[in-house]
Amino acid sequence: MPTIPAKTAKSAKTANAAKAARKAATSTKRTARAATADVPALSDAAASRFRRALHAWYRANCRDLPWRETRDPYRILVSELMLQQTQVSRVLDFYARFLERFPDLDTLAAARPHRVMEAWEGLGYYARARNLHALAQHVTTEAQGVIPSDPEALRELPGIGAYTAGAVASFAYEKRAALVDTNVARVLHRVFAPDIAPKSGPGSKVLWAIAERILPRTGKQTWTHNQALMELGALVCGARAPKCGGCPVSKQCRSAHSFE
Repeated sequence: MPTIPAKTAKSAKTANAAKAARKAATSTKRTARAATADVPALSDAAASRFRRALHAWYRANCRDLPWRETRDPYRILVSELMLQQTQVSRVLDFYARFLERFPDLDTLAAARPHRVMEAWEGLGYYARARNLHALAQHVTTEAQGVIPSDPEALRELPGIGAYTAGAVASFAYEKRAALVDTNVARVLHRVFAPDIAPKSGPGSKVLWAIAERILPRTGKQTWTHNQALMELGALVCGARAPKCGGCPVSKQCRSAHSFE
């Protein structure tokens, strides 16, 4: 078998790598175009009507929850991690007790792991507690004790995904940042995009694109907007029995007739 010169082999390897990179880039662009194509057309006027109705409803119907009374990023982060896959009614007592024991990031960072787990015991999904403890230690040693305000920087921290990053950025720092959790996804899916598969990869991208599209112009308004979306999903647009008669955006909802 003839020997292939090293230079030629290297050139072929480089060419193949470049070809693979071009193919991957093309695939990514196609996926992005497909997701964008599935995003329903939404005019500025329609988005504005949706926001006005939603925000007015929230101001009249929102629950009095302790994490809505603070802009402390640590306390908001604790609440957001506790609320993942857990009902508000269960979180309320745990939230107060946990903060009494670990009132700030430094106290939590200095705690023994077993003490943190003891304070979390009974709430379940214990990886959340481990991630919160690791985050506290990382921020106190690597970030001068300051939880970042930028969603992308937040996502670099242990246990922080896209939703939690958006929640901390908008609720603690009043940043103009979108968020999509289970409740928000259900609202956006029913109102704007009932034809997509919301739990699929492409469907999730569509919902995030809609969430970005309907954001208010300012971060202060975004605080109310994101809280209102979550509250609507929790109190009105339920998974099993949506209360369409009391929904502030039912006139715009493309799924309202399905529940009549």
